[in-house]
Amino acid sequence: HVQLVESGGGSVQAGGSLRLSCEVQGYTFDTSCMGWFRQAPEKEREWVAAVDIDSNTGVADSVKDRFAVPRHGNDLYLQMTSLQPDDTAMYYCAAGRKWEGSHCVPDNWGQGTQVTVS
Repeated sequence: HVQLVESGGGSVQAGGSLRLSCEVQGYTFDTSCMGWFRQAPEKEREWVAAVDIDSNTGVADSVKDRFAVPRHGNDLYLQMTSLQPDDTAMYYCAAGRKWEGSHCVPDNWGQGTQVTVS
C-alpha cells in the first residue's frame, strides 16, 4: 500500500515562489512514475507535471516556463515560480506504474496541499 504525503503549500503573493514536496511512504514498487495535478474551485482536476523513473518529464504548456518537477528517489517536488492568482488550487501528488505520452497514469493519490496566490 502506497501513501503519498504532500507538504509545502501556503499563501503567497503574485510573482512569488513555492516548492511542494511529496513523500512516498509504504510499498514503493508502484511508483514508476509520479506527478502533480491541481484542482481549482468549481473546476475539474488538471494535470500539471510528471516524471518517470528514468527522469523523463512532462509539464503542462500552461506552466512549463514557470514550474519544474524534480524527483529524488521516491520524493517528488514541484518547484513553482512567478505564481499567479490562476495558480490557486489544491495540488495533488500522484504515483503510478504506467507512463504514457509524458503523463503518469495515477494509481495512488495524496490528500492534497492548498496553494493560494493573491
